[in-house]
Amino acid sequence: MSEADLVFTGGPVLCMDGARTRASALAVRGGRIAAIGRDVGDLVGPGTEVVELAGRPLLPGFQDAHVHAVLGGVELGQCDLTGTVDPDEYLRRIRAYADAHPGAEWIVGGGWSLESFAGGVPTADLLDAVVADRPVFLFNRDHHGAWVNSRALERAGVDRDTPDPADGVVNRDAHGRPTGCLQEGAVSLVAGVLPAVTPADRLAGLLRAQTLLHSLGITAWQDAMVGGSNGYPDVSDAYLTAARDGLLTADVVGALWWDRERGAEQIPDLVDTRARFTVGRLRCSTVKIMQDGIVENFTAAMTSPYKDARGDATANTGLSFVDPAALCEHVTALDALDFQVHFHALGDRAVREALDAVAAARAANGFRDTRPHLAHLQVVDPADVPRFRGLGASANLQALWATHEPQMDELTVPFLGDGLAARQYPFGDLFRAGATLAAGSDWPVSSPDPMAAIHVAVNRRLHGRTGAAFLPDQRVDLGTALAAYTAGSAYVNHRDDTGTLAVGRRADLVVLDRDPFDGPPEEIGAARAARTYVDGALVYA
Repeated sequence: MSEADLVFTGGPVLCMDGARTRASALAVRGGRIAAIGRDVGDLVGPGTEVVELAGRPLLPGFQDAHVHAVLGGVELGQCDLTGTVDPDEYLRRIRAYADAHPGAEWIVGGGWSLESFAGGVPTADLLDAVVADRPVFLFNRDHHGAWVNSRALERAGVDRDTPDPADGVVNRDAHGRPTGCLQEGAVSLVAGVLPAVTPADRLAGLLRAQTLLHSLGITAWQDAMVGGSNGYPDVSDAYLTAARDGLLTADVVGALWWDRERGAEQIPDLVDTRARFTVGRLRCSTVKIMQDGIVENFTAAMTSPYKDARGDATANTGLSFVDPAALCEHVTALDALDFQVHFHALGDRAVREALDAVAAARAANGFRDTRPHLAHLQVVDPADVPRFRGLGASANLQALWATHEPQMDELTVPFLGDGLAARQYPFGDLFRAGATLAAGSDWPVSSPDPMAAIHVAVNRRLHGRTGAAFLPDQRVDLGTALAAYTAGSAYVNHRDDTGTLAVGRRADLVVLDRDPFDGPPEEIGAARAARTYVDGALVYA
């Protein structure tokens, strides 16, 4: 046999196949796996690079099935509030950023946490105290709301007479005056007058994000919002430029945004965009439908009403952004055109509506290989759990959220009540029911680190935290969590020659700095990527 380009030896090779095969060596030739599980010494020649693993494990590269890479990369260059929940620290950073950017017309950024403020709602006067001369616009960590100062409200013309949009809420005082926080679709009232982010800014953000994601062992991803509307920006030009110019070193599936203010008339546009934006390493073969909001601002669609602060039932059951009957029609039409549908479905009613739409498509079109998937799945009715396997709908998990933290314990559980709260993030039930599990981060909503999320999937608590696990019956084992971030996400991304290690498959690989199976479960999250390869080429070390 001809010599290999690359050989790994001296450590466990975790194939992540159904049998959880472990081998001792792997060889790569021409960007694909040439040999595995055998003595590869005869493939080593003068031109072969030999990587001594020294006991470190080799795995398939991680794939993030739900991320906003361009947005995350752009925000890394803006006013960054991530990494703290201290309101005083937010204000210090905002003032420092404003001082460092005296020529900026607006102060723009994000990353603040709902748990930092009473009721999850900060006010404009806090911002006015540190930046009064320029408008300020700051997305919260989950990007379903924004914090703005008085100058921003004035610039956008938002006042007591401004009506709430159908898909959002302007937080107001007792006199109806906006207080400085905007929820869901109301974000667009101010976002629509922000200075334009330039194509160069977006491309720089994408490349910044790509570097970060590779450093975490991620070799491919699905961007959950390409071609934005409804107040969200369009990042498609960054992907198209990077794909055309050979700047993408990861394979990317772009999920084309479904404009909820339009209907079926947008489908021909989506078909055209799919054709134009399938270039190089980029495929825009998915449509993203955001069916509901989030629990913390009471817009996630539930089967039971939210509670108020006293624990009494309200009249609010959240929002279905797309009429459920229309959703069935749209998903059936998209499925017939070979689009994958990627649902944002967080509340149990939204999950049911998404599954009903998949069922309608299956009934009309048969079981096409479109691989629909539902992301977030914060609350799932037990009756709907087995439907995932029956309909061939994958469960796309954002596992990092399944833990006790103030946003959960103070802003979520009390307002759901015992019935809904006990059904949160049912990873174990979905796995036991035979659902295909994929995984994603939703970065920049939360950390893009796969090992941090895998740690929570196994432990139901954050790495480094003690105390009670969150609904511990919904834990999954380490092998299952790793498979979700490798084989499961590769399945969702239609990358069938990746996700597991076997001869002939693409050499998308990650070397971890330690074997997470060798230590206690409480230390899984300490593992880090040491080296990352795409098609056998080193993209991070």
